[in-house]
Amino acid sequence: MNAEWQADGKTSITSQVVEEVYGAAMDADALTALKARQQATWAAGDFATVASTITIVGELLCESVDLRAGERVLDVATGSGNTALAAARRFTEVTGVDYVPALIERAKVRATAEGLKAEFLVGDAEDLPVPDASFDVVLSTFGVMFAPNQPKAVGEMLRVLKPGGRIGLSNWVPDGFVGTMFRTTSKHVPPPPGLTPPVAWGTEDHVRSLFPNAKIDLIPRTVNVRFPSVDFWIDYFRTYFGPTVKAFEFVGADGAAALEADFRAIVEEANISGDDTIVLPQQYVDVVIRP
Repeated sequence: MNAEWQADGKTSITSQVVEEVYGAAMDADALTALKARQQATWAAGDFATVASTITIVGELLCESVDLRAGERVLDVATGSGNTALAAARRFTEVTGVDYVPALIERAKVRATAEGLKAEFLVGDAEDLPVPDASFDVVLSTFGVMFAPNQPKAVGEMLRVLKPGGRIGLSNWVPDGFVGTMFRTTSKHVPPPPGLTPPVAWGTEDHVRSLFPNAKIDLIPRTVNVRFPSVDFWIDYFRTYFGPTVKAFEFVGADGAAALEADFRAIVEEANISGDDTIVLPQQYVDVVIRP
């Protein structure tokens, strides 16, 4: 099935589009092993550097869920704190959780530098280190969507949410640039069989399957990222973006040229700059969930 990001802002994507690449559900042992590899992947490079190019996404998510001063907010898979700090700017009581200690330390440094009040904890999206029913709002920006055990991650968000609370997620969509980038990587680094792909969270039917009794609103969005050149983009992601760092390690010297050529092709195709620089529209959805 071909998916399209339509001119009216709606997406025609269903979970079928991701099933073209990925298979049935993984078992518990495979999920545990995958999580260990995944944690090492996100610790590679310097994700905080990459995240700095999309800080606007966290600001917009805070607006999508209509944060109010004084609310208790949890940012799951906070990374270097983009969305948690956006929430702190709105005078909420915010906690950010991530399973990469180096990113949590970076978030703390940023909060101090900006004079913002926020708590940051090392923890797993599938085993959040916070009490039941303790937050008015749970947020995650391109974060919880990468949890290997998706139902467990959903259960944890629901566990820590107060009755009447709301969940706000920013999720990449399968047919946007980032979805294309992940599919390109998968051509060279095959994903584990049975993994439900993270970009499934960018489809309405999958989100509704995870939160079957909730009121759900999806808001299509696009963030434009800018780079000096295609060569710069490739070097930047090979250096700083953990999944790309690990992909080039996996293919080794023999496969590096082919992987680079495929990345170059998708960047050149998506570029809308009209000059020698790069402007990449990256489509995603804000999802507002009221369980």
